Amino acid sequence: MLQISVAQLYDDNRDKLGFAWIGGKAGGATKLWRDSTGVAALVGHLNLIHPNRIQVLGNHEIAHLAAFEEADLFQTLGNLFAVHPVAIVVADGAPADVRMLKAAEASGTAVFATDMPGAQVIDRLRRYLGKALAETTQCHGVCMDVLGLGVLITGDSGAGKSELALELISRGHGLVADDVVDVSRIAVSTLECRCPPLLKDFLEVRGLGVLNIRTIFGETAVRPKMNLRLIVHLDRPGTNESAAARTGRRHPGRHRPESRHPGRGRPQPRGAARGRRAQLHSAASRHSHDGRVHAEAAGGDEEGLKRTSELAASISRVGADLAAAQRAGPLWPPRTS
Repeated sequence: MLQISVAQLYDDNRDKLGFAWIGGKAGGATKLWRDSTGVAALVGHLNLIHPNRIQVLGNHEIAHLAAFEEADLFQTLGNLFAVHPVAIVVADGAPADVRMLKAAEASGTAVFATDMPGAQVIDRLRRYLGKALAETTQCHGVCMDVLGLGVLITGDSGAGKSELALELISRGHGLVADDVVDVSRIAVSTLECRCPPLLKDFLEVRGLGVLNIRTIFGETAVRPKMNLRLIVHLDRPGTNESAAARTGRRHPGRHRPESRHPGRGRPQPRGAARGRRAQLHSAASRHSHDGRVHAEAAGGDEEGLKRTSELAASISRVGADLAAAQRAGPLWPPRTS
């Protein structure tokens, strides 16, 4: 189960949100986890009908509690802590009621105070929890920043993922992760790609070894994270021929025999993005099933589709150049004429 402790939440946000831990120190070990209600229900303004796991009290909420008679206030505080909130955040620089602090100590509930407006606290905590409690998996591939969009290059070992990535980096695009990519679902329709700390900045290219991209190409050649917008899959030699034999159909433009570099004896990448160009860049494909899929990946808006088409065209040009490079000699390092 995805969960974090209150103490970790405090440490991660103490400086960003200006938190001060003013009560309920015993609540540091309390766990906060994601459930079916989603992140939005984890934090919000004071709500006793549909209680949030983290209750945020601003000036209005504090004034509302102060207006109660003594008996009514204790009844309200009893209802508040009866549902076992993970933490109470007193925002807007409002003064914390002493009786509330005593009730928090008795129930072991952490109480934080901050001068930041309550709405801003809620917004930032929701974003933090969305990432901290995100469902995460690892996949094999290379994640790149191409024209400002996150692209995941997948394929079997030896298909040419790292070679294509190196060529893209040499043309000004950025590396996120090579070989192992951490993919997290930070929102309902948003996947974020990151690099495991052990592999950060490194790219392994067949025949060249492990390269430190930050050292070779500079700070602008690497990215800490990218939202996934497009997946490019590279097929190994003969994959499409096998598919054609099984289905009795051939797909024009999706297969080209591999050539080999002199002296290396290994197949080079085929520029597999060539097939994607026909799906993304032509006007006819925009009305096909593939066009609808890519429009949805771009966020369903016209500007997003335009950017995705530009991205696909850029990757396709790289693929075409790689194809030409196979006939001319080694891919890397670049030749100087």
